[in-house]
Amino acid sequence: QVQLVESGGGSVQPGGSLRLSCAASGFTFGNFEMAWYRQAPGGKARELIGYVTKSGISFATSGSVRGRFSISRDNEKNTMYLHMARLKPEDTAVYSCKTHFGFDNYWGLGTQVTVSS
Repeated sequence: QVQLVESGGGSVQPGGSLRLSCAASGFTFGNFEMAWYRQAPGGKARELIGYVTKSGISFATSGSVRGRFSISRDNEKNTMYLHMARLKPEDTAVYSCKTHFGFDNYWGLGTQVTVSS
């Protein structure tokens, strides 16, 4: 079955960097677009950070992360990455990856990122 597993989260000081990974299995990873989302604490709505096409072209859709975050993928490793730099306290959230086949969405459980001094 389709499985997405995020890793790489943790606590980091403002200005720091992290790289998150999303390991995929159960489908032909290289054939599908992948996306990163995040949900900040306090019941805020989940936010689309950006996505990467099956050929590796990435788009940052969130203005708050443009220029600091980037997305990449390694189709041979069935893994997508979120490269985060110059982190801010407002980047604190649970970060999740997602793919979709037609109308069906598949999500990972997420990984927590906390940015605090």
